[in-house]
Amino acid sequence: MENLVREKRIAASMTQDELSELLDVSRQTVISLEKGRYNPSITLAFKLSKLFQCPIEEIFIYEGE
Repeated sequence: MENLVREKRIAASMTQDELSELLDVSRQTVISLEKGRYNPSITLAFKLSKLFQCPIEEIFIYEGE
């Protein structure tokens, strides 16, 4: 699954540390998300959506099977 977490974070002028604190996850989780190595739980996806004030589909791009 592709995502725009890094782009959204940079547009919000946030560091990875700041984002991880707001989401209550480790910085390593943010790094893994940004590199596409980790698919978030639905709860984390909703937290990101709320934080960046956009639909989940604007952050995560489902590529299918």
